[in-house]
Amino acid sequence: MTNLLNKRALVTGAGTGIGRSIALELAAQEAQVALHYSHSRAGAERAVQEIVAAGGVAMCYQADLSSPQAGMALVEQAAGVLGGLDILVNNAGITEEVPFLEATPEHFDKLWQVNIRGQYFCAQAAAKQMLGHGGVIINLASVHGLAGSPGNSAYAATKGAIIAFTRTVAVELAPKGIRMAAVAPGWIEVEGHWQRYEGYDPVGAGKIISAGRVGQPEEVARTVAWLASDAASYIVGQTIVVDGGVTALMSLARAIPGG
Repeated sequence: MTNLLNKRALVTGAGTGIGRSIALELAAQEAQVALHYSHSRAGAERAVQEIVAAGGVAMCYQADLSSPQAGMALVEQAAGVLGGLDILVNNAGITEEVPFLEATPEHFDKLWQVNIRGQYFCAQAAAKQMLGHGGVIINLASVHGLAGSPGNSAYAATKGAIIAFTRTVAVELAPKGIRMAAVAPGWIEVEGHWQRYEGYDPVGAGKIISAGRVGQPEEVARTVAWLASDAASYIVGQTIVVDGGVTALMSLARAIPGG
């Protein structure tokens, strides 16, 4: 159902975590994959080696997506090497937790430039490559765009904007044969959690999630691969939530006996 044989894909932010897993999953589905990284060169190169060793086609490129021009050039470069572009996965993004009253314009701009402008103009460049033969653009949002979490106002604003622009651009592109959708992951265990959160406890974290555990990057990757395939051809402009039931649970339910 999700075979992507010979599809030409670009995955941004593919050096670590969710992006790396997405690139590996698309390659496992027989897509040819260009991996983008900003700082995680070693991770991207290892992923390329793994894909090539398994008989696939992959290469990696560096770009600073805080610059729209760099993002557009990345898309053109990947499409040039692959001979076109069928799939763009807009995964690259950054996060910083800052209380609202302490947030600065510099903090806001840093998140906005990568998370929104980076995605927006990569999507635009990819859509231009897809005109005439069609394609799929998948934007990575977050449950932060759907529910509140203290200290994440600027980050949540970028993720909410991704959901909104996905919906609007999707209805513009659908008549042109280009499909756009988004995926909103919840708590997904990536390398950064162990570095960022002192005393990170995945078992303890899982106790507050309906599914009873923290999610894995591969679970998001499989969702993205499915969305990129013809099996999801009637899904346009929607955001698929992959969060183990976090946003489905009413917060008040925890105050109710048995909730």
